[in-house]
Amino acid sequence: MLPIPPLASARVLTGSALAAAALLASAQPVGAAALFNAVDVDQSKFVLVAAPIGDGSRAQLNIYEQRRDTRPCYAVQPGSPAVVDPLLATFDFTGICNRFIDTNGYSLRVGGTDLATVYRLSVLRSGNDTILLAVPGKAGGGPEMVVARTGGTTAGFLQLVPEPGWRLMRRHFGNRALGHVYIYRDDWPAGTPTATASPAPQPAASSAPMPAAASGPAPTAPPAAALPPLPAASPAPADAAKPGQATTL
Repeated sequence: MLPIPPLASARVLTGSALAAAALLASAQPVGAAALFNAVDVDQSKFVLVAAPIGDGSRAQLNIYEQRRDTRPCYAVQPGSPAVVDPLLATFDFTGICNRFIDTNGYSLRVGGTDLATVYRLSVLRSGNDTILLAVPGKAGGGPEMVVARTGGTTAGFLQLVPEPGWRLMRRHFGNRALGHVYIYRDDWPAGTPTATASPAPQPAASSAPMPAAASGPAPTAPPAAALPPLPAASPAPADAAKPGQATTL
């Protein structure tokens, strides 16, 4: 087998390290420290889109990013709901635009808690609106949260406007920017019990404080069962027992 040149070897190691990091991130418990960092981005360079699927009765989340100003990646029409024209679908947008279309490209995060394996993001019709809903993957895994909404319904690609407190951030591994963005907020929405989605570790049994004593008189032990009377003792011989010695009955 031909030896791997030093540069190629470094690329292989870098790719392996990032793959291992992603695998570790997916195995992190919710309450553990996040493996990846979240870094601010220019919000004006991104748009969240409810992209129609099939006959248009359903939709999924797409996120478009304008990386360079070579040519527009999308156009947002005025109005509510705002219709989005995905211009990047009409040309080779390599190096100009980014398009995030599934959970490989985006996930949910609250503060230091990466919720990629805990929450899924669904685009749903809600009355005369279309919402982006964060749904826990299992019962009791956390509250449902409305993350963004279109402000109305119509046909086509619609802009999803983030609810107050939500914004986009980029995932970083150390100082390296990755091709993944977070739908992020600094803390849980008001009234949300953080322990529901990020349980605190339980203290070890040996370190748990002793329960406080109950007020009032201490309970008395139940009376012992009555014992049969002992037979009368025979007179002890003169040398049977001396002070300080045990006596056997």
